[in-house]
Amino acid sequence: MKPPRVRRRRTSERLRRGVYVIPSLFTVANMLFGFLSAVASSRGQFERAGLLVLVAVIADVLDGRIARLTGTTTSFGEAVDSLADVVSFGVAPAMLAYHWGLWQQPRAGMFLCFLFLAAGAIRLARFSTTPQPSRSFIGLPIPAAASGIAMLVLMSPEPVLHPAFIPVVGVFVVALSLLMVSNLPYRSFKALNLRRPWPAPTLFLVAVVVALAFIEPRLLAQALSVLLVVYILSAPFAVLTGRFRRPASREEHHEP
Repeated sequence: MKPPRVRRRRTSERLRRGVYVIPSLFTVANMLFGFLSAVASSRGQFERAGLLVLVAVIADVLDGRIARLTGTTTSFGEAVDSLADVVSFGVAPAMLAYHWGLWQQPRAGMFLCFLFLAAGAIRLARFSTTPQPSRSFIGLPIPAAASGIAMLVLMSPEPVLHPAFIPVVGVFVVALSLLMVSNLPYRSFKALNLRRPWPAPTLFLVAVVVALAFIEPRLLAQALSVLLVVYILSAPFAVLTGRFRRPASREEHHEP
């Protein structure tokens, strides 16, 4: 009969091998939702496609969070996660933007949507190969860019028909693409510690969000859209604010 210590060690190793499967399942789910979103876009089901992109974002967040909490982060898992992100946050939102808003300009629309896909792939490659600051990202994260397109579609699921709105969609897609490949610092929430105790009102806020999701999903989508816009504009605003503050400080320094 094996000693209890040996049995406990082997049981722990089996559990640890099993834990590796959990983040992988979320990665596969992320890829699946992205694929289903692309299929829905090709069928004209734009609201469904936008929602699937957002669900893929949730699966991607849970994937990384669970891997870090359980200590199961591996280079192989990170590589698979990046490939899944190309599908869910590169191909899927690019197809959604084209079939929903840029379909009336086939060549220009395909070009702009391909720029979004290429910028997203570059953003993921740079994230995988370049050390990132502990509390920030360099460039707009691709899930946030994909969520921007999904939220825009969910605010108005009907396909764009008015010619005056087509350039707005094009500029929005290009702006997200440039922000992804920029050097602007965006706040990272990876340092958020979910294991520490949180104040009791936090549970009330969670209850409000869940209630809105079931009772007034459109109102929740509008609130999340505002938060997303604030996050996307936060880095350019911070940089512009810093640039405008520095000259003022120099003038104050040279005053007699």
